[in-house]
Amino acid sequence: MNDQTVNNSVIFINDLEDKRLGAYLNIKERDLTGRQSRFIAEGKVVLRVLLNSAQFEAESLLISENKLAGLQDILSICPAHTPIYAVSAADMDQIAGFHVHRGILAVGIRKNPNNISELIDNLPEDAQMLILCGISNHDNIGSIFRNAAAFEAACVLLDETCCDPLYRKAIRVSVGATLQVPYAHSGKIDDIVKTVAEAGVNLIALSPQSTQSLYDMPVNGRTALLLGTEGEGLPNHLLSSLQTARIPMSRQFDSLNVATASGIALSCLSRSSFL
Repeated sequence: MNDQTVNNSVIFINDLEDKRLGAYLNIKERDLTGRQSRFIAEGKVVLRVLLNSAQFEAESLLISENKLAGLQDILSICPAHTPIYAVSAADMDQIAGFHVHRGILAVGIRKNPNNISELIDNLPEDAQMLILCGISNHDNIGSIFRNAAAFEAACVLLDETCCDPLYRKAIRVSVGATLQVPYAHSGKIDDIVKTVAEAGVNLIALSPQSTQSLYDMPVNGRTALLLGTEGEGLPNHLLSSLQTARIPMSRQFDSLNVATASGIALSCLSRSSFL
């Protein structure tokens, strides 16, 4: 092994067999999500979010040597106990198993998962929130969280059939929003809806089959918007028991992408907040 430490912070490694690089090996093919609450974060923007997060922390950083000079402002806020590894750009691609054009990776750790009841109890009086059912596409999850951050949704509740917001691709697509917006990911959709309803939150199930336009609905107090998977949508028993609304659109087209729909709906529900 041949490495050296510069300024007692950045550790240069040129041995690809170095065990300290183990978490970064072949991350294109395997994801750390679900393994001791660890995950992979990519890129400068996401790294900044991670290092400033109260709910997540960086276990280690892996930086391409040619990116170090432009990261001094971010690396300066990295805790002293967090190792910063540096490798050549070619070695980084070989380690990760794909071309890491941003040259920035980190292993993050989720400290303590959120409790659904606690998230609801801490909602502001006029809060907007999302409830997701069966969203299994990582791009959609990432985009929905990005929309939630843009329109200041208080939290996102995901049922057990949704994919993990801490998948590498979901974090990247969200531009770090999955590390910013509080969320809880557990339980059956019926139980989540019951808990939210019992807390007095106004529930709106989004469905293209609804006769009620979302734009005509009054926005009063805390509101939860339910979104289902593309194609099947929300379960029929929820649509028949909850208040529903649709986004007005051409009758010549079937429906919107769920992530796009979430952005339009959140913009509508929060329309007075950003004027």
